[in-house]
Amino acid sequence: MQRLQDIRVSNIERLTTPRSLKEKLPVTQGVADVVCQGREEVEGILSGRDSRLLVVVGPCSIHDINAAMEYARRLKALRDELKDDLCIIMRVYFEKPRTTIGWKGFINDPHLDGTFDIEHGLYYARKLLLDINALGLPAATEFLDPFTPQYVADLVSWAAIGARTIESQTHRQMASGLSMPVGFKNSTDGRVQAAIDAIRSAMHSHSFLGIDADGHSSVITTTGNPYGHMVLRGGSGRPNYDAENIADAERRLEKEGLDKNLLVDCSHANSGKNYERQSTVWNSIIEQRVTGTESILGVMLESNLLCGKQSVSTDPSSLQYGVSITDACISWEETATLLRDGAMKLHHFLSRAEV
Repeated sequence: MQRLQDIRVSNIERLTTPRSLKEKLPVTQGVADVVCQGREEVEGILSGRDSRLLVVVGPCSIHDINAAMEYARRLKALRDELKDDLCIIMRVYFEKPRTTIGWKGFINDPHLDGTFDIEHGLYYARKLLLDINALGLPAATEFLDPFTPQYVADLVSWAAIGARTIESQTHRQMASGLSMPVGFKNSTDGRVQAAIDAIRSAMHSHSFLGIDADGHSSVITTTGNPYGHMVLRGGSGRPNYDAENIADAERRLEKEGLDKNLLVDCSHANSGKNYERQSTVWNSIIEQRVTGTESILGVMLESNLLCGKQSVSTDPSSLQYGVSITDACISWEETATLLRDGAMKLHHFLSRAEV
């Protein structure tokens, strides 16, 4: 019988249940208010009730809790400063999909040493989200493992399904039950139809295998998510944020009977994987907004305390503070400049429109 199963499994370790972790790190009323407000703001933008631009901005991935909190405190101040024109939500990504192999993110390997202390990763991922929301700053993340939402989704105001998982039935089903708006990225080869199919799928009810709050295998039945939308990130080395590609995405969404709601990712293929080009994408999107492209409702920026990236090290003390260990990011100074400049242009545009 031992030859029939687990022949390539070296270890199975039970984790704390979602309920137990939430009891250890409970949501306060103040945090709940911030999460709900963040969700309501995004829903207002997607439904056309809120004319501000949604900005999901922050590190490509979280690997240093202290640096993440310093970034969050700075971003909270900027969110308050620019709140009339921008709805700013912090990008707080704990899971990293990989084409082959590599560091899979803070939850999977929080110590950066291959020990895969997922118990620690889940605990401190939840704690960080609690602390960020406690500042009054809503958070955004990408959900990769279908069990992760049970542990942290109650602290997330906007979620993404990434380009590598966009065609996964598992992720579309998961999105149909998430309590926050979900952005679906076009596939890595640039096809937007995959995102359209995902939006349509997630709008509907699904029943599928999952876990409940006590970690038991369960049948999860969802009602569908009405706030799915497309995120354009380019693909196969080609950008898709220009006016022609925006118009094409609008036509495809309209043909499918879906709302023409678009977010543009300034990184990845849209920047040619060159962080210095994120500003070019940002400026183009702002220009398209102020010249009347109403479908562009939001922008994503990969940003950190310092610009660039560094290699993952098994000795965290050797890492440069505030520098990404995954995709290269723009610096905080450039981030603040771009957001302030974009807010000013949008403010002037809205002022002229009201007159």
